[in-house]
Amino acid sequence: MSERARSVPRPETEDERSWRWTLWVLFAITGARLAWLALDRTDLYPDEAQYWFWAQTPDWGYFSKPPLVAWIIALTTGLLGDSAPAVRIAAPLLHFGAGLLVYRSARLLYDPRTAFWSAVVYETLPGVFFSAAIMSTDAPLLLFWSAALYAFLRARAEGDRKWWFMVGAAIGFGLLAKFAMAYWLLSALIFLVLFRGERRHLPYLVGAAALALLIYSPNLWWNYAHGFASYHATASNAGLRGPLFHPDHLRDFFLAQFGVFGPLLFGTLIAVFTLALARRTFEDRRAALLGCFILPILLPILALSLISHAEPNWAAPAYVAASILVTAWLLPRGREILIHASVALHVAAAILIGIGVRNIAHAVGIDLPARYDPLHRLQGWRRLGMAVATLLRQNPGVILMADDRELMAALLFYVAPHPTRFLKWNGEGGVSDQFDLTANPGLYIGDDFLLVAHNPANIQRIFSRFIEVGPPQTITIFIGPSGATRKPDDVRRYEVYLLKGFKGYR
Repeated sequence: MSERARSVPRPETEDERSWRWTLWVLFAITGARLAWLALDRTDLYPDEAQYWFWAQTPDWGYFSKPPLVAWIIALTTGLLGDSAPAVRIAAPLLHFGAGLLVYRSARLLYDPRTAFWSAVVYETLPGVFFSAAIMSTDAPLLLFWSAALYAFLRARAEGDRKWWFMVGAAIGFGLLAKFAMAYWLLSALIFLVLFRGERRHLPYLVGAAALALLIYSPNLWWNYAHGFASYHATASNAGLRGPLFHPDHLRDFFLAQFGVFGPLLFGTLIAVFTLALARRTFEDRRAALLGCFILPILLPILALSLISHAEPNWAAPAYVAASILVTAWLLPRGREILIHASVALHVAAAILIGIGVRNIAHAVGIDLPARYDPLHRLQGWRRLGMAVATLLRQNPGVILMADDRELMAALLFYVAPHPTRFLKWNGEGGVSDQFDLTANPGLYIGDDFLLVAHNPANIQRIFSRFIEVGPPQTITIFIGPSGATRKPDDVRRYEVYLLKGFKGYR
């Protein structure tokens, strides 16, 4: 063979081309997200600030969540410093990994084209856009959920036990991210039990579950040592409230899914399940498998929303499999226009929100209320922290106190330097957050405090536990666009008091 013949490059296969384009598209989306985070245009949401506070003392568990989110923040802030972008930087990277795993799972089930669009659909979901802009428990959960699904598909197809080991590892780390990972095990179990030919995998799934429990066990031990605080907090979040049925909650949760998954995609998903119900079966085993990783999440949470309360993002894991199922249903029917339209709509909405809905509206002469800006709750905390930091410098030696968990967390992050002595008011007793779990108010008897209050209901009760109360000061934070007309929901007011001589809670 001549030297020239040996140098002729091998033609790129469809699989290689699809994988290359997937990498480039997901890399571009992730790069844009990282660039937006680097601009630091929004403040940390109080829950993010709370996770940052947890990260200052890495542990096996915390009051309301497993520990993985705090570990991740401890790593990123340890490398990059205590800034909002450093707290959030892992979120888009975790979703980048999840998107690649969605591609791999879709490729195991379908063709390269379906795999490419499944990954793009997932990465551009409205819920993923929002989740990649903040640091929450959803980002690591969805990565490990996607990893467990991919390993499960490989284990079934190849019969290699190492993939069952990967299933167990992914479930275990997923549980350390968020307890909702337990839905994955339920979904896999339902699929294996429903189909006779799949039941041979049941022993391996049990083994994977055992490995998952072993990986998760340190958090279980932490909960045992702390009165199962995380489980009680989770149950309380989903607990019964008021009347037995809440049709309005069900309606709100259902409609919110059009926002989380996208209106065209969620409408298509409803059509897929409606047709499957009419036929009493899915078209093939692949669709049935994906359906088993969607309905066992959506249906229980829909039911929960009827009798109690459910946040829109609680159903997010269902949309890993749903991204593949909807794509695989639309493409063979020649309806890829719906996929293209959804991706374009979601990207356009993300760009508008990222620039600032209210800023754009104000530029064209429209003053929108704050409630129409999806990012309005990510504004104002930095300015509040700067104002409180000034008051603390003017009163050296006083200890920071807040009357609310979210307010306390935001102040701890945005007051510079970060306070090392603080107390969240808990005069009513009980444990409702990590601050209550770790506080030792007896250490502060006789000390002076700077109270920042946003809830006037507790104010007189707080005053009664001090020897002297100084005159009130008001901090007003405006969260609207510069030059806009101030509306009531654009303004946050905080009362600040210098309190002397803490007498304890009792």
